[in-house]
Amino acid sequence: MSQPRSPLHPKGLYVLFFTEMWERFGFYLMIGIFALYMKDAWENGGMGFIDAKKSDVYGTYIGLVYLTPFIGGLLADRILGYRKAIFIGGALMAIGYFGLSIHNETAFYISLLFIILGNGFFKPNISTMVGNLYNDEKYKANKDSGYNIFYMGINIGAFVCNFVAAYLRIEYGWSWAFAAAGFGMIICLIIFYAGTKHIKSADVLKPSQPGDMSVGKIFAVVLLPMILFGVIGYFLKGVTGPGNEEGNIFGTDTNDAFLFGCIPVITFFVMLMLRANKEDKRPIAALLSVYACLVIFWAVFHQNGDALTTWAEKYSNRKVPTALEGTATTLKLAQTFTYDKTIDLPEAQFKLYTDSLRAERQKFTDSGNKDAEKEMNDLISNREKTREYFQTLPAEKRPPKGGDYLAYSANIYQSVNPFWVILLTPVVVGIFGFLKRRGKEPTTPTKIAIGLLITGLSAWVMVAAVNATDLESDKASIYWLYGTYCVITFGELCLSPMGLSLVSKLAPQRLTALMMGGFFLSTSVGNKLAGILSSNFEKIDNKADFFMTNVLLAVAAATMMFILLRFLNRVMKEKNVD
Repeated sequence: MSQPRSPLHPKGLYVLFFTEMWERFGFYLMIGIFALYMKDAWENGGMGFIDAKKSDVYGTYIGLVYLTPFIGGLLADRILGYRKAIFIGGALMAIGYFGLSIHNETAFYISLLFIILGNGFFKPNISTMVGNLYNDEKYKANKDSGYNIFYMGINIGAFVCNFVAAYLRIEYGWSWAFAAAGFGMIICLIIFYAGTKHIKSADVLKPSQPGDMSVGKIFAVVLLPMILFGVIGYFLKGVTGPGNEEGNIFGTDTNDAFLFGCIPVITFFVMLMLRANKEDKRPIAALLSVYACLVIFWAVFHQNGDALTTWAEKYSNRKVPTALEGTATTLKLAQTFTYDKTIDLPEAQFKLYTDSLRAERQKFTDSGNKDAEKEMNDLISNREKTREYFQTLPAEKRPPKGGDYLAYSANIYQSVNPFWVILLTPVVVGIFGFLKRRGKEPTTPTKIAIGLLITGLSAWVMVAAVNATDLESDKASIYWLYGTYCVITFGELCLSPMGLSLVSKLAPQRLTALMMGGFFLSTSVGNKLAGILSSNFEKIDNKADFFMTNVLLAVAAATMMFILLRFLNRVMKEKNVD
């Protein structure tokens, strides 16, 4: 009688899969509409930020949201345990998302703080628990594919959320879209609690070793200096000059504060390596060298929420195919642009027209007629967005005068990347499985190096998109955006889940969540650089130059990873991991 086949993956993986799926539903729903929300006029329910402030806030947020995992990972490793930290993080994030549904600038910033802190507790610890599930020998060999499966859960949530956000935003407004992210977090915590028996074994605190810093000392020598350096960076001024009248070193006060604040944290990880015992020193050094290269990947990848969203909104042909118009309208996934005589007015006359609409809206505001005020807000917003969209739409592609033009909401294209992840994950896992059976599977560091090279290729697709389109008189085909997301997804699948797997393999067991926090620190710095780079997108006339910068950055990082491969693979052999 044949023996029953052992499962390839632990049951706990699927608990964490669905937990992370709903958490990422909320996270990426918010990210997908974040830049658009900040740009939208206050009267329309948005924040009314100018482009520079929007990119600054975006970059600071996505930087800080991945900086706090350093703290959350440390507290989970030493004090809280992983499950408790995840619950705390999930609750804080839910509060933050519900807070964003309040249309108030103070509530806006306080809510971002809750999300930043919550992600710090949640993100490194759920990723650590995935790795801990594979400490059992019968699952150990499948850790890379386990992280790929877990990563697909992330992207199912990221794919679905943008359709939900588009529907709620168009039908009910920004507040309902943000509230949906909060409900997603509540579902996430219910699933996590219900499946806790399958993941309990992965929640084990490891005793500290002689020479390890206490939590109190780490906070004293890292956290407090981080705050101090951030304050110094905020107020420190460099050389003033054209384009930098304020004298900021990295462009804005918040850029300076963030990057200066990272110095003590980076120093801590370097000192952790230098003071480590002989057994831990080389694995920590290997991880830190990988983190340095990954900064560039995140700097390119996370421009999707800012520069590439702007590309979709202003420079891409978002027209809904005729066959899908009914579906797009029913699901509230598209905006209707009506082509009337105001669209072709000279700039001065168009301003007079919109000023007259605003004056009429003010009458409704003064009289307390909220319904009429909202209708006028929608009309003003539609006229301005229609004019902006039609400015570079050739006459032959416009509807007849008085006709309607249906265009997909720009945030929908945030779902293209997770769509490719869902579609391509089985392909990538299958390819590596095929190579593994023949003894030719690349090592985890080699996969990361390949991923960086592919990232450069994805940016080159956008260079080709610019060169193939006269952006002053036409819009680029949306297929260029599909293409660049497809290519970067191959790179992402070789890199991001493999980075998580590498941390789980090489980090000293008692420091796993802390080193996972280090992985997210590289994400944090890269994300802030993504905001800094994206802030230049509208300033640069030749968009090909903007995207070529991304190509060069990614290729430089890939080159560094290939140079490091011999050292990294040797460390992998020393740790007896593949």
